[in-house]
Order: sequence, then structure tokens, then C-alpha cells
Amino acid sequence: MKIYAIGDIHGMLSKLERLLDRIPFRPEEDTLVFLGDYVDRGPDSRQVVDRVLDLIDQGLRVVCLRGNHELMMAHYLEGRDVNFFLLNGGASTVHSYKVGHNGRCRMPDRHVAFVQTLKRFYETDDYLFVHAGFRPGIALEDQRDEDIYWIRNDFILSDYDFGKTVIFGHTPFREPYVDARKIGIDTGAVYGNKLTCVCLPDLVFYSV
Repeated sequence: MKIYAIGDIHGMLSKLERLLDRIPFRPEEDTLVFLGDYVDRGPDSRQVVDRVLDLIDQGLRVVCLRGNHELMMAHYLEGRDVNFFLLNGGASTVHSYKVGHNGRCRMPDRHVAFVQTLKRFYETDDYLFVHAGFRPGIALEDQRDEDIYWIRNDFILSDYDFGKTVIFGHTPFREPYVDARKIGIDTGAVYGNKLTCVCLPDLVFYSV
């Protein structure tokens, strides 16, 4: 079994489609892990969520993590931190949905459930998958949301050993970041750079 992990999509449906066409994913054997940030900034947030749900409907092994942008979106749907969401790329997400009479986006119930039920992180025998990272020295079960979804340098620059290789997104790099303990695969798809997938355990990268 191989694991294909895909970094931050941010509403870039065309890149997601091309990446899915490129990776040699075997539906009966392999697992597809999305590291979060499906929405915001790019033009096709709703369509990206639809595409991920379509993969789930096909019966594929799909693991969907929450990113900080889904966290902001969940707060927006609850009427919290509305301006923070809109000013951090959420306006493009709202425009990808129909807007109701109150100026709020009208999301299908299944999309709302998707945003609200995403995983904080995912663990296998050899790997930990997370959106942003973990706070060094803290047990996984005690990690705070603000670190799982937002941490950057305190995690990336640390040589702390979590016992498994950590696969993360959130912080964009020109090329995938690889060191002895972690692999970063947000390569700035929404900023004109590439959308990246890593195949594990082969450590082969696919980018479009």
C-alpha cells in the first residue's frame, strides 16, 4: 500500500485535476490524504470540495484533514470572526457559492458537514499527517488547535523527534521541504507555483 498526500489546494481545481490525473494511484490498494486548505484565495473552492467528496463517493480510501482556512470557515458559518475569514481569502470562497439575502454564502448541507468533521491529524505506523505541524515536546493528544493549524517556524526549525516522519502543509515553499524528521508539501499552488503530492514510502514527488 502506498500513501499519496496532497498539499494546500486553495480553490485551484484545475491544478488538482491535473495532479490527480498524474499520480499513479491504485484505487484498490492506496490511500489519498489531503492536508487541508481546500478553500479560500483561489477561484474554485466549492468545486474543489465537490471533487474531494466525489473521490469519497467513489469508494476510494480518502483521509481529509482540516486546515486553518477550514477552521476559519467553520467559525464563519457559526457567525464568528466573519471579517477575519473574508479578509484572509474567504471572500473568494463565498463568491464560489450562492449568496443568500443576508450576504452569507449558502453552502450545501454536505459541504457544511465536510468542513465541520475534518480530522485534526492522521497517524499511520510510520507517518504523522497534519496541516501546519506540532508543538515540539508536547504529546499528540495534548496539541492545541492553534499549533496544529497555524504553527510555522517553531515546528519547522525544530529537530524534535515525534517518533514518526511528519508530513505537513500550511507553510509554502518553492520546492518540497525535506529534512530527517519532516516533509513539507505546500508549494504555493494559489500563488502561481505548483500543487504537490508526495508518494510514501517511496518519497517521490508529483507536481503540476
